[in-house]
Amino acid sequence: MNQHIHVNGSRLYYETVGFGQAVVLLHGFTLDTRMWDDQFWPLAQQFRVIRYDMRGFGRLDVPTGEPYSHVADLAELLDSLGIVQVHLVGLSKGGAVAIDFALTHPGRVLSLVLVDTVLGGFDWSAEGSARDGLVWQRAREGGVVAAKESWLTHPLFAPAMRQPAVAARLKQMIGDYSGWHFVNDNPEMGLARPSASRLSELAIPVLAIVGELDLPDFQRITNFISEQVPQARRVVMPGVGHMANMEAPEAVLKLISAFYEEVQLL
Repeated sequence: MNQHIHVNGSRLYYETVGFGQAVVLLHGFTLDTRMWDDQFWPLAQQFRVIRYDMRGFGRLDVPTGEPYSHVADLAELLDSLGIVQVHLVGLSKGGAVAIDFALTHPGRVLSLVLVDTVLGGFDWSAEGSARDGLVWQRAREGGVVAAKESWLTHPLFAPAMRQPAVAARLKQMIGDYSGWHFVNDNPEMGLARPSASRLSELAIPVLAIVGELDLPDFQRITNFISEQVPQARRVVMPGVGHMANMEAPEAVLKLISAFYEEVQLL
């Protein structure tokens, strides 16, 4: 089922299929629901699976300039769907939203699968910050088109770009993205106490997946999560970069499915 729903004053696009416990798939920055195509339908054989475009991405309205929260948007979406508890799966930016949601609504989250995740409050390396900053510099010089060109050549995507089919999907999603965040001040609200200082509060099973070829900062984040979260397990995927679920879709699906089998037995 594909629908639009209004949450917190913004229009949100979502899709839901299947029955059983709820699994929500959260996409990465500049991407949308389509990045989960390879996992969406297979997971629906055992679960009720929901994927949606976060505010400002995909088919969703761009932010208005008023403060907003991805955590609050997700909470209202779940309330509207009558879902009390969920398993959250997030890649990169989506992983950060999943962690923030679990810390804000601890009784609602049954487990976390974090794929090449971002982490709120993490101290990024100078090299990583400089490369990200180059994208916004290009945005100031040449607008959205220039920013997207720089973003697509980011080392984040280098392993994925070596697979023509994956590269085509990434280019399509980033091409469809409005580019709003590149040329506007983003009024997104984070947690008062960043997640990096609160990971020990997570009392749920966590699977932290990282690609062997992902950038050093994401390796460090995954290591940190596995050290700080009592029930966290870290998996390094050989030969895979930042877009693990697109570069090695079957392997990621197997990891998620095996993890859920373990969680069901806890």
